[in-house]
Amino acid sequence: MANSSEIQTVAISGASGLVGTALTSVFRAEGKSVLAISRREGAGYQDAIRWDPASGLTNPARLESVDAVVHLAGENIAGGRWNSKLKGKIRNSRVEGTRNLVKSIAAVEKRPQVLVSASATGFYGDRGAAELDEASAAGTGYLSEVCQEWEAEADAATELGLRVVKVRIGVVLSPQGGALAKMMLPFKLGMGGVVGPGTQYWSWIGLHDLTRAIAFCVNNDAVQGVVNAVSPTPLTNKEFTKGVGKALSRPTIFPLPAFMAKLVLGEMAEALLLASTRVLPKALQKNGFEFEHPELVDCLKHELHG
Repeated sequence: MANSSEIQTVAISGASGLVGTALTSVFRAEGKSVLAISRREGAGYQDAIRWDPASGLTNPARLESVDAVVHLAGENIAGGRWNSKLKGKIRNSRVEGTRNLVKSIAAVEKRPQVLVSASATGFYGDRGAAELDEASAAGTGYLSEVCQEWEAEADAATELGLRVVKVRIGVVLSPQGGALAKMMLPFKLGMGGVVGPGTQYWSWIGLHDLTRAIAFCVNNDAVQGVVNAVSPTPLTNKEFTKGVGKALSRPTIFPLPAFMAKLVLGEMAEALLLASTRVLPKALQKNGFEFEHPELVDCLKHELHG
């Protein structure tokens, strides 16, 4: 198995997204070359490895110069109210996309050494206050089913000789996008508040620590299998809400009742806002990863102000 110093070229699917853009900067700061695996054409993508999630890479031979693949691409799960069509897109973009990426890897003789594939803490489902780590069983429900199928497709790359890491990502905090960006306006207007009962656990991670964690997985041969990419301090929604209010110096007095969340967002509210998932990053910590911003208020101040 290769040493981390031998990882020189990394290909990233979803490279233009929130996480992919930040991760590209991390790898370039380490002196690595980064190639986007992209459907896009035009400026900034001339050297991209072309692909279609429904069919795989246009020219799989491009992977022969790649040491590691980071697979982040997938339909935005919070991009709209869930219906059967959108749920199908979310599932297919992850399950079929990963399957076809692995098929493209199988098509080349000189393969990458490692595949780091995104997954999500939705794998664990709604589990109340139970502490969950990488050894915990899968939960139930749509998101858990998607995550299980998604990870199974990534695991197929182990049969091709790759080290496979499945990164179960929690709520990503960054003002540039994701959950925090959507929360900021109501909080800044003084209209932020607890969602539903407020007792449900949210497992979160700042974008800065997330990209460091993914790079850590790429660079360290000892890391394989499931890795929870979450802060070691999961919080209840009530605690989380207070932390956001403190970081923004705004009140948090306008609650969003569970029935209203369900009325506005439907099934997505149950899965993303009201479900309780208390996840711990035991694999990262066991392998020596150190979080720079494990506490919410400090993390938010860093993400908001640098």
